[in-house]
Amino acid sequence: MSERGQLVLVAATLVAVALAPIVLAYLQLGYHDDVRATADYDDPTAETVRVVERATATASSDVPGDYPWPGRNAAVMAVRGDLRPTLDRLREARVSEGTVTSITYNASAATAWRDANCPDGPNRQFGPCVADRGVVVQERTGRTHVLGIAFDVTTTTDRSETAVTVVVRPVGRQTPV
Repeated sequence: MSERGQLVLVAATLVAVALAPIVLAYLQLGYHDDVRATADYDDPTAETVRVVERATATASSDVPGDYPWPGRNAAVMAVRGDLRPTLDRLREARVSEGTVTSITYNASAATAWRDANCPDGPNRQFGPCVADRGVVVQERTGRTHVLGIAFDVTTTTDRSETAVTVVVRPVGRQTPV
């Protein structure tokens, strides 16, 4: 091989060695043009549901002591009334940032949850379950107990719309039997 051929071979090797770190850095970045940057995309739906869960636990904590089973309608109204300020605050929280949150009670989801989770028949330990305006209550020792509340949560931003239906169970509630 001539001296010129050896020089070209050495130059090509040096260029390849110099480009190797650049190629490795590019591969480590994992660039893909349809991946959303998490810093730019913030869907507050999960946080909204967490706040609703905490508020539900607080709103339903005093119900058994305050409402006998025949007063279950008043218990449902009281729980919904206690939740109203929190739900209103969540609806308005991010409007200035261009995020609209809708939170509504879902009566059909509450009924479906009751049907799936509240046993019927003579072998149950507690009384009947009733789904009333999105709130599932059960009679236990003559008192009204809140078992769950069904909500539809829809979050609309300039980038997307997220809609979920959740049945929030107050913390520490037993499974209905």
